[in-house]
This record gives sequence, C-alpha cells and structure tokens, in this order.
Amino acid sequence: MEDSAHSKRAVTVADVAKAAKVSKATAARVLGGYGVVSAKITDQVIAAAAALEYRPNELARSMSTGRSGIIGVVVGDIENAFFSLAVRGISDAARLAGFNVIIANSGEELDAEKSAVDLLIGKRVDGLIVTPARCDSFDHLQHVRRAGVPLVLFDRAIPELDVDAVTGDDRDAAIAAARYLLGQGHRRLAYVSAMDAEGGGLTDIGRISNSAVRERVEGFVSVLTEAGLPNPLHYVRLGAINQQQTDGVIKRLLSDSAAPTALLASDSLVGLRTFKSLQSLGLSIPKDVSMISFLDADWTSVTVPPITIVDQRVYEMGKLAGERLIARIERATLAVERLRVSTSLVVRGSVAAIGRETY
Repeated sequence: MEDSAHSKRAVTVADVAKAAKVSKATAARVLGGYGVVSAKITDQVIAAAAALEYRPNELARSMSTGRSGIIGVVVGDIENAFFSLAVRGISDAARLAGFNVIIANSGEELDAEKSAVDLLIGKRVDGLIVTPARCDSFDHLQHVRRAGVPLVLFDRAIPELDVDAVTGDDRDAAIAAARYLLGQGHRRLAYVSAMDAEGGGLTDIGRISNSAVRERVEGFVSVLTEAGLPNPLHYVRLGAINQQQTDGVIKRLLSDSAAPTALLASDSLVGLRTFKSLQSLGLSIPKDVSMISFLDADWTSVTVPPITIVDQRVYEMGKLAGERLIARIERATLAVERLRVSTSLVVRGSVAAIGRETY
C-alpha cells in the first residue's frame, strides 16, 4: 500500500486561491506578506491556507522577496554554557521577528570559522552573527561586508572592521573581581584562561588575539599595578584548554615559591576545570585557595561552597545581538556601535578573607 504521506501532493498558492475564491495574485500577496489586501480577503486566504495545511515554499519565497528568512550564527564553543545561553537569546529575538536561525560551531578555530561563514553565505542567510576566533585575522569577515550581508560581532570586538559588536564590559568586570579579592586581603592573585599560548605564560598582553580575554587581563593587571604589586603578569596563565591541561596549569601555579591565594577563572568551563583540579589536589575552597569564575553557570551554585561569579547577563547579550542584526536587515539607519552589556559580581562562599600574616 502506498504511503499517503509521500503520495499526497503539496498544496500550492493556486489551491489556496481557489479555496478562498480569490485570484492567485491576491493569495500570493497575503501569503507572502506584501502588497495591500483588505482585512476581509486576508482572513479568507489565511482560513483557506489553514484548512488546506498550506506550507510555504521557502526557496520560492526567497526568490521573490530577496530574503531567506534565515540568520546565520557562528559561535566559539557550543559546549560552553556562555554560548548556549547566547544562542537562546539570539533565537528568541529572531523568532519574534519571523526569522529562523542556523547555528555553526567554530570550536575557536579560525579555519572552521571561515568554512562556517562561507557555508552560511552560500545558503543566502539574511545576516550573520559571529564570535570571531581571532580578532587579528578577519579578511573573511571583510568579505561578508563587501558582499552586503549585515554582520554583528558577538562577545568580541574588532574596531578595524567597522561593524556592530555586542560584548560584556569585560575590562570593568575583571577590575571588579580583582578589587574584591584585594579587599579580602589577597595579594597573590592568578588569572587562568583557556587561550592557548607557548609555555602557558604571558609576557605581552597586546599579543592576545581574543579581545574579550585581552580586556579582562588588562583590567586584572591594571588593578594589581594600581595596588603596587610586583610583576602583575607573573600569575596570568593561559592554556587551560581541557582538564588535563588545566590540571597542569593549576599544579604549576600552586608549586610556585609564592603560590597565589586566589584564582580568577576566565569562563565557566575553565572555572569548572579549575574547581576539579583543586579537588584532585586535595585542596579546600576557600580555606586553601579562594576562587571566582566568570558566568553564573548551573554548577557554580551547587558546589560546596557555591562559587562567587561574575554575572554576565549572556541571554540579554544574545537577544541584543539578534535585535541589532534584524534592525540592520530591515535597513534601519544606525551608527556602527559597540554595545556593552553590564556585569555584576555575585558574592557567594568561595572567597576567604585573609590577613597580612599569611604572607
């Protein structure tokens, strides 16, 4: 017996027009959302389309309107709760405006990002939101601009590109976290990031290709410098890209002749890895080491003790990026802006107050 689901002919605009007793051109205007049609006729066409279970041909509609109704999004690491929350915000903004979303994951690899951008442009997306893996290599993004495709950067900014960017207030966030640790008596503060680096150390902040990481390190170091602490880059460590690497980073930090008493993790994945590393070493938080992590990820509130965090309001960031891109697609006249979403420090139980005698 033939499967009726496969044998059933697709309902066409002509079928809807016949059922609604209007011309095909009128039905097309209603179903395509263009032109002027009376409310009565519109209701007739919509009712007929619903009764016939009409589904629009997206390819045909894109050819007639010049739009696909799709937004492309390239994120750095979908495993990271930061990007999962961001995609939710972007998707909600897109859905409210009648757009669908295609998501690609670059894994923070530049070549993968380039391939994803090429693929999405080939699918004729109406606009792109991209988290650039590197802020010092962006020819492929220049190509997007030259092709006339609206582009919004997310989480990281590239001033030379002259496009909108939605980011957190990364420098101020790191400043607030570092000042809080200093206020609790800590003088040996470490910053741990997943950014890859030769040997895991850092001698030149300007060489950090990720603008969000660079600005956080700048903020962190500025507080230590302001406080008169020697060699503020000494405890800045990169390379915590997986659990094994993080274990090594933390072990080397704590083996220092003057080991840090507090750690600031650059994101929630690094924070979780750092927490596990400290546990594996038999160290207690905050008795042995204090800790702060970026992002209010689920795990940070269920540990013992719960982790003090930098709340980044990522859903709002994603929603704002989606809304900004849609405004560009709709041809709104807007000045290019970097839109910063404020953060706040949420104090929990992972930071201990210590006295000068500790040193």
